[in-house]
Amino acid sequence: MNVIGLFNGFIPLVAIQLNALKLADNVSLVFTTVLDAVRLGPVEEDEEVQAVTDRSYWEQRASKATMAMADEMLGIVRGLDPSLEPKYNKFYVGLARQGQPSNFVIFKPKKDWLRVEVRLPKSEEVQQQLEASGLDVMDYDARWGRYRIRLSAGDEKKHSGFLKKLLTMAYEEAA
Repeated sequence: MNVIGLFNGFIPLVAIQLNALKLADNVSLVFTTVLDAVRLGPVEEDEEVQAVTDRSYWEQRASKATMAMADEMLGIVRGLDPSLEPKYNKFYVGLARQGQPSNFVIFKPKKDWLRVEVRLPKSEEVQQQLEASGLDVMDYDARWGRYRIRLSAGDEKKHSGFLKKLLTMAYEEAA
């Protein structure tokens, strides 16, 4: 196991190569960045090793009501790109286009509510819009670059205009 693998995304890493060149009586130093901020995650969050699940798994783990909320959100997403399909993973419901992950937003259904995680760079403007929306805004997940929002029953319909705007921003950012 290499040293970079030991840190597994918990410590930002930068590796710089130094070369010294002697020209006549002068010495020049040349610095080259060879590694900059490798973003890895725990093995259980790595999509390549996650067990693929299905809708019935999520209906049992969460509830049919919160899966219906996720369906409402998927309807908004399909309005942006009809080729996007739900991808049922062990830890979240993501999106896929032609079998390839396209997770500018992921859904984590719970028994009584739905967590929506929208991938956008953290900004004061987006934070202010979220706070003004009246939605239950959770913390910003800096590790994955996602705004986390807790939707209760009816929120997906009540705030559909703002949610569509937010998902459109994330979709365009990912493109």
